[in-house]
Amino acid sequence: MLDLSGKTALVTGAGQNVGAGIARILAGQGAAVAVNDIRAERAEETVRAITDAGGRAIAAGFDVTNYDAVVRAVDQIESTLGPLDILVNNAGNGGAERMVPTQFRDSDPASWRGPIDVNLYGVMNCSRAVINGMCARGWGRIVTIASGAGTVGLNIGVSPYAGGKGGAIGFMRHLALENARAGVTANSLAIGLMPTPDRTVTEALARQIPVGRIGKPEDIGYACAYLASNEAEYVTGQTIHVNGGSVTT
Repeated sequence: MLDLSGKTALVTGAGQNVGAGIARILAGQGAAVAVNDIRAERAEETVRAITDAGGRAIAAGFDVTNYDAVVRAVDQIESTLGPLDILVNNAGNGGAERMVPTQFRDSDPASWRGPIDVNLYGVMNCSRAVINGMCARGWGRIVTIASGAGTVGLNIGVSPYAGGKGGAIGFMRHLALENARAGVTANSLAIGLMPTPDRTVTEALARQIPVGRIGKPEDIGYACAYLASNEAEYVTGQTIHVNGGSVTT
């Protein structure tokens, strides 16, 4: 079950946190993994963790918001590891700069660009770079890591981020239907609260989650492993909530 041996995956934004967890899980299931991060040194850290555990991985430092850079990187990855079978669009947050929550009425329009570019255009750029090869080979899996913020309204100052995530969810539904007959699936994971730098805040928020804890990178990694597997061939165009039972509608 969920055997990814012989498959090649690209996980974006995988130098830390959720992305690193996804990369480790996919490698543990047998996939060769290209670990992307805008900061190459972070990608190298994840690669070391994978190879130390006996997996196969390479670092791929590039900016997902730059389409030409994405295409060049995909060519390099495929020349090293082989054709890409699995794409996990995980790069997000605010892009190169960390997102600072701000109520929209107080925001500077210049601050909208980062969250939109990475969470929507980053997904489109990477998907476009791999989709034709997947269709030509008759097999492919694209998973986008979205957020509950892209499906429900929140009063926490992340509206541009939510716009990017919501746009990516809609894009994935269309991508799924356009390519369903070609053996390629496309799904989104709307993830819940994950670790934050402030442990006090994290513990307080965890008490509000039905299962009693925040998410772990491995929680998202195993969901990705399922969607990337042969067993998930009948699942496409879906937005799956991985959030410990938090309200989603």
